[in-house]
Amino acid sequence: MSSIDKSGTFLLGGRSVKRLGYGAMQLAGPGVFGPPKDRDAALAVLREAIAQGVDHIDTSDFYGPHVTNQIIREALAPYSDDLVIVTKIGALRGTDGSWNPAFAPEQLTQAVHDNLRNLGLDVLDVVNLRVMFGTHGPAEGSIEPTLTVLADLQRQGLVRHIGLSNVTANQVAEGQKIAKIVGVQNQYNLAHRGDDALIDDLARQGIAYVPFFPLGGFSPLQSSTLSDVAQRLGATPMQVALAWLLRRSPNILLIPGTSSVAHLRENLAAADLDLSDETLTALDGVAASANAA
Repeated sequence: MSSIDKSGTFLLGGRSVKRLGYGAMQLAGPGVFGPPKDRDAALAVLREAIAQGVDHIDTSDFYGPHVTNQIIREALAPYSDDLVIVTKIGALRGTDGSWNPAFAPEQLTQAVHDNLRNLGLDVLDVVNLRVMFGTHGPAEGSIEPTLTVLADLQRQGLVRHIGLSNVTANQVAEGQKIAKIVGVQNQYNLAHRGDDALIDDLARQGIAYVPFFPLGGFSPLQSSTLSDVAQRLGATPMQVALAWLLRRSPNILLIPGTSSVAHLRENLAAADLDLSDETLTALDGVAASANAA
């Protein structure tokens, strides 16, 4: 059994995917803006991901913008029937590289068409609505006007399934009254566990949860704790963080990103890690120190 097969599978939009996927964000230039320094290397990473068994890629046309999707098309089209490409809409990049909300109906519609064109697809497998009410993380506010536009695009046959990104539990509940939600993508990791209750609720409903920034926002003390555990296991901190997420809940799908083939293989090998009860207790201490702070 290969490393990625050990991660298990979960349903995403009615299709079974391996729980270890790939996030394409880092294929663009610095700051996720402009072209990569080495386009051939970016192409190689995508092709290696598929060769390793990845069947779930996360992207967006505002990565670059346009750059990442165009690289995905060049590397992988025509796409394998078992590949699920998840994209997201709700933001635009400024000429200075800034990230700006793009919730107007015409902006959302254009974003779907941009993703279709640059990926070379007739229909998008899954589209996540990225909510940007808050500067840092989710913030309350009604998503009905924007999600209604995306649901209409789904009815037109341009989108198969709908997900949400950077949302609160209240927004997930609101969204489920408008459309079937197949996944939620939020920041979550060992140190930042504000979505614990949401993850468990989604698991009961058979809905995927996709955490981003598996090592984001750690304090030096927390990073030290994680590094100590990794050293004892002969692994990297990222591998341990990913392995813990796989253990956290069966509905968690991972999308670690990298622009390096070696790092890609390293990330996928996280599924080989066997975390003992003692190790899990030590890792839970990372979250405990976050709460104490």
